[in-house]
Formats: sequence, structure tokens, C-alpha cells
Amino acid sequence: MKKQAVLSLSGGMDSSTVLLYLLGKRYKVTAVGFDYGQKHDIELERAQALVDYLKVNGHNVNYQVIKLEGLVDLLNSNLVKGGKDVPEGHYEEDNMKDTVVPNRNKMFSSIIQAVALSIANENDCDVDIAMGIHAGDHAIYPDCRQEFRDADYEAFKQGNWDADKVKYVTPYLYGDKFGILEDGLFWCEKLGLDFDEVYKRTNTSYKPDAEGRSDYKSASSVERIEAFIKLDRKDPVEYIDGWEVAKKHVEQILENHGK
Repeated sequence: MKKQAVLSLSGGMDSSTVLLYLLGKRYKVTAVGFDYGQKHDIELERAQALVDYLKVNGHNVNYQVIKLEGLVDLLNSNLVKGGKDVPEGHYEEDNMKDTVVPNRNKMFSSIIQAVALSIANENDCDVDIAMGIHAGDHAIYPDCRQEFRDADYEAFKQGNWDADKVKYVTPYLYGDKFGILEDGLFWCEKLGLDFDEVYKRTNTSYKPDAEGRSDYKSASSVERIEAFIKLDRKDPVEYIDGWEVAKKHVEQILENHGK
């Protein structure tokens, strides 16, 4: 029997790369996306498009979207519909805390834990939970830190029978966006996939326009563009003012931050 994994697949660059990692490691993958009223819900369409592309290329993924109906009206965050404008700038700036969604990863984690344990019990096997969290998230998002993951896993074990069948896989926990993208290039080559076709089916922008084109001023976009600059590749997603304008804007930000 193949190893089994349950992945929290947002449709972003990080979790999409973890999906490649899992497929490369020969896991049977169940991927779960979440519709919680996020402004950038284009990411869910991109996730489905990536799963469809993978299937055509011989890599099957069981993908499900969980709708958290009514939650958006109760959340205080700039990232959800009805919230204030998403701030712009670099992740090092304090206003990026406005992009935190209260307890988001805990909610997602609880659901994928339930799915993983269900698969483990039904098939009498071990199941790995995978998430695309990385070091670049640690300063702004406490629920992406190892301390939170350990505490959350301990609560899961305390609250469930046979929870030891479920373990975590977080391959990029101490890596950065560039390392993730570099690893994505490696796995694309190993899996016989086109790098640009994969990554144009992802979304990192918190402020896409009505046509789904990415912005290049919100922190998530800045971090993504920085990674593509370091990899010396053009980002295949479409930017509102085009790649060259987006690239120049981020290069100026990096210069101002001494990078």
C-alpha cells in the first residue's frame, strides 16, 4: 500500500510545492482546500486547475473543498470579504499583522487531523499530515511556528484514540520562499511536469483583481516575486501591470531593505 498523506492545499505556491513533494515521495494524497470567505478565493480555482493538470499528467489527487459557511461575518481580518484593505509592503513591516486570520491554521489543522485519522482507521495504516508553512511566516503568523504545531499535535493526541497513527510532514518549516521554489523546480523535473504550467496554477496574491491577476505590492506577492527573482525566472502568473513592472517594484523594495 502507498503511504498516505492529507494536505492542506490553499492553492498558494507553498502548499502546491508540498503537493509536488508528496507525489515525488510516492504518497497517495488527499488534498483539502478551505473556503472561509477570503478575498483571494481565486486560490481555490487555481488549486483545482493544478489538480486537473496533475491528473492529465498521470498524478491523481483526491481534492475536496470545505466551505466554512457563515464564518466570514464573524472574523476580524483584512483578508476576508468585508474587511479593511489588505496592507502593502514587506513582511518585515508591522502592519502585516493585519493579514492574520484569527486561529486560521488551528481550524484547518483540526479538519485535516479528522480526515487523516479517519483514513488511518479505515485502512489500518499510518497517515501523514502535510502543510506548506515556512520560516518566512513565523514572524507574522504564530500558528506557523513549531511551538504551535507541537502544542496542536499534543492536543490532537489527547483528544483522540489511535492518534499516534497520524504524524506531521512540514518539509519547509525552516526554509524560505526561495528554497520552496527551488525545490518545486526539482520536483517538476522529477515528476515530468512543466514548471511554468504548475506555478501559473497557483496564487500568492492577497489582492488579485477581478480578472484574477496578481497584485505586486501586498507582502505575500512581494515575497513570491523575490523568490522568482532569486531563481532568475519569470513568474508565470499574470500581474496587473505585467511581470517587468512587478519585478522592478520588488527590486526597489529589496534595495530599500538592504537585501
